[in-house]
Amino acid sequence: MIPFNKPYLHGRELVYIAEAVASGKISGDGIFSKRSHQYFENRYGIKKALLTTSCTDALEMAALLLNIEAGDEVILPSYTFVSTANAFVLRGARLLFADSCATDPNIDPEQIERLVTPRTKAIVVVHYAGVACDMDRILEIANRNGIAVIEDAAQAIDSFYKGRPLGAIGALGAFSFHETKNIISGEGGLLTVNEEQYLKRAEIIREKGTNRSAFFRGEVNKYGWVDIGSSFLPSEIVAAYLYAQLEQLDAIQARRLAIHERYTNNAKALAERGCFELPRIPSWATNNAHMFYIVCRSVDERTRLVQYLKERNIMSVFHYLSLHSSAFYADKHDGRALPNSDRYTECLLRLPLYYELSDQQVDRVSAGLEEFFGVRG
Repeated sequence: MIPFNKPYLHGRELVYIAEAVASGKISGDGIFSKRSHQYFENRYGIKKALLTTSCTDALEMAALLLNIEAGDEVILPSYTFVSTANAFVLRGARLLFADSCATDPNIDPEQIERLVTPRTKAIVVVHYAGVACDMDRILEIANRNGIAVIEDAAQAIDSFYKGRPLGAIGALGAFSFHETKNIISGEGGLLTVNEEQYLKRAEIIREKGTNRSAFFRGEVNKYGWVDIGSSFLPSEIVAAYLYAQLEQLDAIQARRLAIHERYTNNAKALAERGCFELPRIPSWATNNAHMFYIVCRSVDERTRLVQYLKERNIMSVFHYLSLHSSAFYADKHDGRALPNSDRYTECLLRLPLYYELSDQQVDRVSAGLEEFFGVRG
């Protein structure tokens, strides 16, 4: 069986977890949390990095930092995970879903432009598969209208837009370290704070609305409840696992990129025949090899391909269901058709990609595609 994903243990994760336990502090913001924060701040030039229990929590912190409330509007892609939307629904915001681009699943800037109103409080972009959205165009729209940009960079660690790290471009960013991501801690996330105005309050919100962090740094002589917030800190056990992975980021990325390149080379002939579309990497973006996907010609063909591969012990999966047509939000959506989002919902298929996937296994998956489309293409 070739699974879709396999969590990776590089070697020092268990050593660091043992160190965290031996230190006598396994609650949040211990030595491995601090090392992880410094890693992101030093490597990517982020003003402040704060570990969270999930990317979902990082997005919810972003909504709190922007004071999103009832009556505010938030523009975001429909083709994304529900956490992107939930963070703002919880604050009472009205969601305006933008379509994806015709050439890739990222949000279409021209759609954003049409959706801006005086009530627009935030634009949330999702760097799908770790490939950058058109940030210059999006920031131009946002800056012209005084709107904050949040980067949902859940899949985008170590990926760049015109040389700038994703997650460090918008006012705020959010990463995921779920076991399906390039760098993992089982569950876990990170909030990136890129504008001075949010730095102090981000710490307070993360610490249940208290100025506890400032107290431990000796900046105040006592701490108390000063704002709204919640408990967003992960334990040191989670941080220890994560930091061991961060130390091996370059090696992990090199292997994932090699797998992605092998898939691409193997699939080029089928794509040129029109059997499916391959991922497009715009000139402004880098590829961090978060996933390898194809876009099939129809939902029926994708369904048959999933079954065909499964019968050969190869697990492949589709991805998001368009949020604008979800059971929860369909009757709240304004009725606009989002054809590109719907096409990716029906036709996009993700193939196995994880560190320990061998070249022989990549070739076996590729052979499954060739056999399927050789018969049916």
